[in-house]
Amino acid sequence: MIEPEEGTGAVLSDLLRDLGRALHGRLLLPSDPAYEAARSIFNSMIDRRPLAIVQCHDASDVSTAVSTAQRLDLTLCLRSGGHNVAGNAVRDGALMLDLSQMKGIDIDTDRRTVRADAGLTLGEFDRANHAAGMASPMGVVSMTGIAGLTLGGGLGWLNGRYGLACDNLVAAEVVTADGQCIRASRDEHPELFWALRGGGGNFGVVTSFEYQLHPVVQVLAGGLVFAWADAPRVLRFYDEFVKAAPDELSTAVSLWVTEEGEPMLSLAVCYCGPFNDGERVLAPLRTFVSPVTDDIQPVDYPAWQCRPDAGFPDGRLHYWKSGFLREVSDQTVEILMGFLSQMPSAASGVGLQQMHGAASRVPSSATAFAHRAEQYDLLILSQWDDPAESDQNIEWTRSLFEALRPHMAGVYVNNLGDEGSERVRAAYGANYTRLAEIKRAYDPRNVFNANQNIVPAGPGTS
Repeated sequence: MIEPEEGTGAVLSDLLRDLGRALHGRLLLPSDPAYEAARSIFNSMIDRRPLAIVQCHDASDVSTAVSTAQRLDLTLCLRSGGHNVAGNAVRDGALMLDLSQMKGIDIDTDRRTVRADAGLTLGEFDRANHAAGMASPMGVVSMTGIAGLTLGGGLGWLNGRYGLACDNLVAAEVVTADGQCIRASRDEHPELFWALRGGGGNFGVVTSFEYQLHPVVQVLAGGLVFAWADAPRVLRFYDEFVKAAPDELSTAVSLWVTEEGEPMLSLAVCYCGPFNDGERVLAPLRTFVSPVTDDIQPVDYPAWQCRPDAGFPDGRLHYWKSGFLREVSDQTVEILMGFLSQMPSAASGVGLQQMHGAASRVPSSATAFAHRAEQYDLLILSQWDDPAESDQNIEWTRSLFEALRPHMAGVYVNNLGDEGSERVRAAYGANYTRLAEIKRAYDPRNVFNANQNIVPAGPGTS
């Protein structure tokens, strides 16, 4: 039995009770013991209180909640994995749709496809596919939800050979702003399908995804750690090395500091081809400068996907800045070297995740994800534990970003914080105008606005 909440008003409380009775899942109000956990996300800088939380069991619950929110003129927000740094999953006074309980997954080994519910995390998705001897491209931290990651693009360890997560999307089940449940694919609602592959959650609530699978069981993967004194030489060699790397190899750079404050450089590699070929390809990178450590070895793909997880414990405060970098120039190396020694939190770091191969060769207009090029996703990922240290961590992050900004173009929408409309347009790039037209067709009233928002096209819109 749902008790009326103080301050919501008797009529609204009655309507919320009606919503709760109509659900297959649960309706949580602030008095419910499960409410606090349900409203929490990984970025502890975000502390917001929705009016109520709908823990959806299926697509019909989503449809019911969307229709109810519009009838009651309530703001909607949507949580799947809760791993978005901007905290768009939760808003004060909103009706929050929580899809995290929707965990169904169905693998078709003959067609090499998988249908996955929107509440799955990368780890859950990867483990299920691994049991069938396959994988589909996803991100790099296993606690991330598949939904937000895919809708924003999905850059991960298989991008060189198999593309982004959105490139492997075959179809999606979507609840639209009018509460309808529809299927989007190349043949059904093709414009919506185009928009879902990089346009974020602007067009509806995706309740399930269908992906192409690939025969990936183990990868040749691991890290090389280098002394800071060798960092400039390693970075310049690395930049030239990866330009000639085969599609099977995907890489990432991390710049970080030890607990004692000593800066370090590491290179992570993932080769998804024959291991003998991988050993040959990686030999120059492993011998150009002697690394402090080298733990590259064959590993099950889901285990590799989980490797960074320990670096993102619950309860930390996060502030990120990001942009795409075409090359590691002398100027960018000099900037990074100067700032790393001043980094205020040993939990923070700067990453350069390589986009190349299959992901880079897709035409920019083929999907809503526009940033197709051989380049790096440069992420300044600041995290710390003590709220009293927020100002210095945020200031350091902003200062480094401004120093690097002249060398970057565009931004990966999944890394974007609350940074204003100009940065939103930079995230969607040249595809923004087409996305705004599709937004007008599927969500003209901008019901789905708790995101990196695309404003519906209107008279005079450009």
